Amino acid sequence: MITPLSWSIVIPVKVLARAKSRLATLAGPRRPELALSMAADTVAAAVACEAAATVIVVTDDAAAAAVLSGLGALVLPDEPAAGLNPALEFGAAHAAAHWPGRGTAALAADLPALRPEELAGALAAAAELPEAFVADAAGTGTTLYTAGPGAAFCPKFGPGSRDRHRRGGAVELDLAACSGLRRDVDTPGDLQQAARIGLGPRTAAVAAQLDGA
Repeated sequence: MITPLSWSIVIPVKVLARAKSRLATLAGPRRPELALSMAADTVAAAVACEAAATVIVVTDDAAAAAVLSGLGALVLPDEPAAGLNPALEFGAAHAAAHWPGRGTAALAADLPALRPEELAGALAAAAELPEAFVADAAGTGTTLYTAGPGAAFCPKFGPGSRDRHRRGGAVELDLAACSGLRRDVDTPGDLQQAARIGLGPRTAAVAAQLDGA
């Protein structure tokens, strides 16, 4: 019987005061709280995924570090302090040094509708490929990037990342647009779409308070 591949999942989390600026019109001064709730639901789903052996959060935010470590994540400081992809590479290097036989995955931190079984399914498909990725619902960005054992870990997150990952040789995984794994949240409209799928408990609680404000 073949043992399923296990994964180290790296999740970068911005300093909350600077996170999710486009949600300011909805959340106002509670924007950092909303950003943290989305990161917490994302991390909780990743920790609960049966394929995830370790969830690594890279962040310099003390409040986020405390909450996310309490959910079972290994929290590392963002030593490169050079943006999203260097943070992911830093977390991946830590994983490679400690668990070289695993696959390595980079996961966006703003997936409040993510379910553990969706992530497990994507990782099972990715285990058959050297590099793979999941595009966001808009079809231009990326929410998940994976590299198998022995493959170079080359994340290309940011605007237009779907095309960059494809040009770099990663294979796009075909997931339904309604998957929580594809529904990242940058705007109030994104949050409404994620709510239609089903928000995680922390984001749902904050969003409900915003609706009533």
